[in-house]
Amino acid sequence: MAVDLRTQLEQGCQALSIDLSPTQQQQLLDYVALMAKWNKVYNLTSVRDPAEMLARHIIDSLAILPYLDAPSLLDVGTGGGLPGIPAAIARPDCAVTLLDSNSKKTRFLQQVKAELGLSNVTVVHGRVEQVSLPQFAIITARAFASIDDIIRLAGQHCQPQGELVLMKGVYPEQELQFDSKVFHLRDVVSLTVPACDGERHLVRLIKD
Repeated sequence: MAVDLRTQLEQGCQALSIDLSPTQQQQLLDYVALMAKWNKVYNLTSVRDPAEMLARHIIDSLAILPYLDAPSLLDVGTGGGLPGIPAAIARPDCAVTLLDSNSKKTRFLQQVKAELGLSNVTVVHGRVEQVSLPQFAIITARAFASIDDIIRLAGQHCQPQGELVLMKGVYPEQELQFDSKVFHLRDVVSLTVPACDGERHLVRLIKD
């Protein structure tokens, strides 16, 4: 099983033109193992099969790496740590803050941080509109809320000229009619994720 997963990860990274060290690959595989183990009790994801977790969660998260080139990142509603943990592993020079209001999930994330030795990760338990945080160069969210809601709830945590980098499925036509005087649309990127069915889009907004 482990060999299959490693091969699957290597092929996924190759398809995405992402170069990870053997240590980083092992950290991602260890993360999948932890997720599979804790999922039985904490219900982190509806996906039960480790190979499917790797495809639908890890490689899906790695697909947005080229758009996360910044010194600091806040992952809002991170759940089991997606895309924040894969980003933190692949970008050790980026300070990644993982935020979630579910205490079981943040407990899991603390465990992941400790076991994988992720010194660039901070885990915060709380609601995005209530927590006191510094401002970040990039705020990311995966299946968290509508664009309008993310701007309203998380926009305050984004530094001037910073970006909201939002993972969406199908092209979010209606959501793009968002109402904001502070954020404007930079672009919508169509992503191709190896071994994942369905559309993937990345919406990028800049804070004026």
